[in-house]
Amino acid sequence: MAVSFECSTRSTLSQQRLFDLSRDIDVHVDSMSDSGERAVAGVQKGLIGAGQQVTWRAWHFGLPLRMTSKITEMHEPDSFTDEQVRGPFRYFRHIHEVHPDGSGSVLIDRVSFAAPFGVLGRIVERLVLGSYIRRLIEKRNRFLRGVDDY
Repeated sequence: MAVSFECSTRSTLSQQRLFDLSRDIDVHVDSMSDSGERAVAGVQKGLIGAGQQVTWRAWHFGLPLRMTSKITEMHEPDSFTDEQVRGPFRYFRHIHEVHPDGSGSVLIDRVSFAAPFGVLGRIVERLVLGSYIRRLIEKRNRFLRGVDDY
């Protein structure tokens, strides 16, 4: 069994600006400063593009974690998808869609993942990980909505 959810965030930023901020490594690091998230391999600065990878190191639940993601699809400025190629999940897929919306745009994040460890993993993903990862995405999106200086 897997966890899937969707987050929708409205912004006054243009579609292109929000699309670029969503794939900016430096912005991501700043938005996740509470967990000490850092890019440690692959693309480590600036905009990540189609076919490129980044390895993240962060602290979650008091544990140091590493996850390598690859941009598997990109349709600028409408959407891109990143997927785990190495890391703590059985799989992790994050689709970022950006649509124009009146005087700004809307960012829609579609996330699906599965934890390892069989039955125990399914319990943990339902009771803890789903809401935890949703909060991380929502926090990142609040940060993106207020960005002016990148």
